[in-house]
Amino acid sequence: MSGNWTFKSVAIVGSGAIGLYYGARLAANGEDVRFLLKSDYDAVRRDGIRVESVAGDLHLPEVQGFRSSAEIGPVDLVIVAWKTTSNHLLGEVLPPLLHEGTQVLTLQNGLGNCEQIAEIVGPERVLGALCFVCLNRIAPGHVSHTAGGRISVGEFVNDDRGRGPEIARRFTAAGIPTEAAPLLAAAQWTKLVWNIPFNGLAIAEGGVTTDILLATLGVEDEIRALMAEVIGAARAQGLALEDSLIDFNVERTRPMGPYRPSSMIDYVEGREVEFDSIWAEPLRRAKAAGMSVPHMERLAGRIRERLGQ
Repeated sequence: MSGNWTFKSVAIVGSGAIGLYYGARLAANGEDVRFLLKSDYDAVRRDGIRVESVAGDLHLPEVQGFRSSAEIGPVDLVIVAWKTTSNHLLGEVLPPLLHEGTQVLTLQNGLGNCEQIAEIVGPERVLGALCFVCLNRIAPGHVSHTAGGRISVGEFVNDDRGRGPEIARRFTAAGIPTEAAPLLAAAQWTKLVWNIPFNGLAIAEGGVTTDILLATLGVEDEIRALMAEVIGAARAQGLALEDSLIDFNVERTRPMGPYRPSSMIDYVEGREVEFDSIWAEPLRRAKAAGMSVPHMERLAGRIRERLGQ
């Protein structure tokens, strides 16, 4: 029974920038995509989803939008795209979407999300994906895509059903460059090499964009030191991350210009920040692996201070 898994119906849980963008790309390619919508429901039902994108603009006039997961009903693939600060709702939202073969893919940042989903649906149903993309939701149902878009998808429990490769194939066909990662944990820590310093320092420095971080005296050195600690923490857990990720991530950020990392936007707009999954959990795992990570510890403390924790 190896490599035979496929899907026909998809539910998007969390229709912010990530969910709207990737869901719209899949729907535009003919996939059966059903969006769980909250504040955007009326706008999306009226005007559809609009994407302004470096990969080509997209308007999806007809959208399958729903106010509750019970209205959506069971589907083959659930994509969790909301912020991790909403994960306390997973136990309520996921069950109505499940049939005996449903798989659940999280596109969320940080660590611990697959584990939370596995507690509800079982580890053998869970996949994780990392989105290397610059997206902002600029109005209800309206997304700006300015750079990137690649996804790396991996299975929480590796088996021979071919779930990761099938998702990669279907996403790629929809214009979403996607690779099947052989080891999900390595892909998660690779994404943290960027997220921990850039999302974190954008908050710690008071709500600034990535170009200001790179132009501020001493901050690029701190970014590089944080990246080195993240790579070291990953290696301490047996994950083979390369030092070249430091230069790669710094240099790919320069042309982004005044980019606003998602956590910085949450901070300046007064919303809850994904502190636990992006900073606290990686810090816990680094320490558990016996690593000394003073830069990560100091950054976590600065973020807590900004958040009034």
